[in-house]
Amino acid sequence: MFIEQQIDQFLAAPVFGVVGASSNRDKYGNKVLRCYQQNNRRVIPVHPKETQVEGENCVATVTDLPEEVQSISIITPPQITEKVVKQAAAHGIKNIWMQIGSESPAAVQYCQEQGLNVIADGSCVLVVLGYHEH
Repeated sequence: MFIEQQIDQFLAAPVFGVVGASSNRDKYGNKVLRCYQQNNRRVIPVHPKETQVEGENCVATVTDLPEEVQSISIITPPQITEKVVKQAAAHGIKNIWMQIGSESPAAVQYCQEQGLNVIADGSCVLVVLGYHEH
């Protein structure tokens, strides 16, 4: 599958999870969440300690996401990403987009072995969806 097809498949989900969501507007975990909001996409932040980010109620872990979440953006350090992808696969999530800096060869390989649609080629959801500060 070409990267464009992978991105289309990822973006076809009805609801998105943002793992590593942050209430700090300077962090990518916040920008990615706001990017989904700017594009009128339903989004659920995943953060172990926050209760809300940008007005959206948080869940603590990937396994707390509702079934309708089929695509997650990951903005975490690579060693956390490796744990997140295992939780995601076990939870039935089909599409994983690792933001630049969150990817690890082990996490990518695991996703491929599980037959997941994994985007970890340096593509950025902020660029694809046209994020803008305001």
